Amino acid sequence: MLAGCFTAIVTPFKDNAVDYEGLGKLSEFQIKNGITGILAVGTTGESPVLTWNEHNRVIEIVAEKSKNKCICIAGAGSNNTKESLEGTKHAVAVGADAVLLVDPYYNGPSSLEIRREYIAPVAEAAPDIEIIPYVIPGRTGAQLLPEDIAILNQTYKNVNTVKEATANLDNMRSTRKCCGPDFTILSGDDGMTFNMMLDPEIKASGVISVASNVAPGPITEMVRLLEQGEEQDAQKLLTALEPLFGLVTVKTMEKTPYGEVVCRARNPLGMKTLMSILGMPSGGCRQPLGKMTRNGLETVLSAARKVQADNPEILKPVAEFFNVDIEQRLNNPSNWDGLFYEEY
Repeated sequence: MLAGCFTAIVTPFKDNAVDYEGLGKLSEFQIKNGITGILAVGTTGESPVLTWNEHNRVIEIVAEKSKNKCICIAGAGSNNTKESLEGTKHAVAVGADAVLLVDPYYNGPSSLEIRREYIAPVAEAAPDIEIIPYVIPGRTGAQLLPEDIAILNQTYKNVNTVKEATANLDNMRSTRKCCGPDFTILSGDDGMTFNMMLDPEIKASGVISVASNVAPGPITEMVRLLEQGEEQDAQKLLTALEPLFGLVTVKTMEKTPYGEVVCRARNPLGMKTLMSILGMPSGGCRQPLGKMTRNGLETVLSAARKVQADNPEILKPVAEFFNVDIEQRLNNPSNWDGLFYEEY
């Protein structure tokens, strides 16, 4: 059973090339701070903009670092089943413990087709590795429904878990009802993990987290406390972590010559901006993702400063592992040069 906190690790870049050395350091930081597992090349790892050679090398490094230390989940999702089959074959060969298959994006298959033409072929081809469907219709425009997840679970012994990012509690409850008490539901949204784990009709077992890129220990501990029924202590950690959870998507109002517009800086832009400010391997995002607006940068800084002021223990492991001064990183403007657009 996959229970705990799994970091959807960022893919760091240097001069637009994958920073494999930095990736190794990020993986070591996660392991040192007690993470349950690491997901390589998920959405947070910028899977859409990596070549398959880069994709596979990232998984190799994370699998190597994770061996006998934590669980390695390999992103192998695509909107092309043949690609996912090849990605899964590679993940098995390098020792990953599970693969994550995001619903096929853009071409928009039905739930029936996702089950029969996508998840099922991969589950059949790789019977000895856990296959984790990843349901996130807000990004993919498609959705594997609870009923089809249940059929997969009954048909294939290696489909026992779902990453749930629908933001729809009723859908999650339906998954639990259809799939039964032994099926694993993992939160795909940091901000919903607490409620998903406490809801008796959902009973999530943990989270595939974005914020744990900078706070692996505290989020792992929050999940552990919830698993053990220590709700009051978990609530304290939730309160301390919530500013970081708000950085997965950063929404700001921006002025243009034609009026105000909403600007959404989507994952991983907010988290990678924070990691760059903190002096962690990051390097920004690949196009078409770009930079924060000035307002977005201020949102990131404000959140991090609140965490540092109220609960400095949250970011202390970053300071110790990467040998940085958190106060200086958050208050010296030279640390965020080039991380935001000067104008809209």
